[in-house]
Amino acid sequence: MNDMNALLENALAEAKNLKAGESFLVKDLFKGYLWNRIPRGERLLLGSLFLSHVSMHDCQIKVTYKGASGQQRYERK
Repeated sequence: MNDMNALLENALAEAKNLKAGESFLVKDLFKGYLWNRIPRGERLLLGSLFLSHVSMHDCQIKVTYKGASGQQRYERK
């Protein structure tokens, strides 16, 4: 779980670099090869943790809609 906390912190830190109004997926916050190295089950858990965190804290991130692939989209406030 420590690795998962580190991944969540990295995602939140990277999201701060986005400009207001930019839309993104959690996977967009990682370089492609880094995202692909995370096992699928852990990516799903990371997505759930990210959604939970931004829903419960004022991170300047708005939960928008789920895309056609079922991935949750977010927007930087």
